[in-house]
Amino acid sequence: MLFILKKTVGGLLLPLPFILLMMAIALVLLWMTRWQKTGKVFFSLSWLLLLLLSLQPMADNLLRPVESGYPTYQPQAHPPVKYVVVLGGGYTYNPDWAPSSNLISNSLPRVAEGIRIYRANPGSKIVFTGAQAMTNPVSSAAVAGKVAESLGVPGSDIILLDKPRDTHQEAQQVKILAGDQPFVLVTSANHLPRALVFFRQAGLNPIPAPANQLAIDSPLNPWERALPQALFLSHSERAWYETLGRIWQWMTLPSSETKPVS
Repeated sequence: MLFILKKTVGGLLLPLPFILLMMAIALVLLWMTRWQKTGKVFFSLSWLLLLLLSLQPMADNLLRPVESGYPTYQPQAHPPVKYVVVLGGGYTYNPDWAPSSNLISNSLPRVAEGIRIYRANPGSKIVFTGAQAMTNPVSSAAVAGKVAESLGVPGSDIILLDKPRDTHQEAQQVKILAGDQPFVLVTSANHLPRALVFFRQAGLNPIPAPANQLAIDSPLNPWERALPQALFLSHSERAWYETLGRIWQWMTLPSSETKPVS
């Protein structure tokens, strides 16, 4: 119940639902009350917020500090590991689709980076985490495993941890598997700082491996920077989501455990 409540409240606080709620309040004030000026202010602020969060300079400047703390994993810079752990993300399951089509948004880049690192560590196992969604017959871990097998990873080298429902639970399950030995932790670059806190708090020794970097540093066409796009609104959403996650983490874990570790 707490998990559902956390996801529901967190979802309502994301940019698009929050802005739509502001617009709804503005429309109620404009159409059903005498507070016309207040309604106009609410609508103007919500419109401006939607515009700014949908522009590339604003969105990527919000996201870049969140996801730029750790470099891309390079095999030569680290000793070989036994486990490559890939955290679960968005997914669905339709057996008629191409396997990779069942991994939504952040999940496919995580799996692709996990497979790259697995192949750079001969003899290792690749571990996928993630529970079954409420209305889905297959777990997130199992779907990621199917994608890995479709890309040539032997089933004997795949380990599924299909009980954890969030990052805190994922850390607890990996602790049982890996103990205190080093392993590579693969997740989205924007999620990695928060994930590392959970894993280190559990007494684990993860080697950070960011995937799915989103904030764009390379040159863009002028119109790509000037026109609002849903893509960049999603970048703002990731920055907003992870900021909310860190606040929740700070509130629920002892302060000494939420300090970033380099």
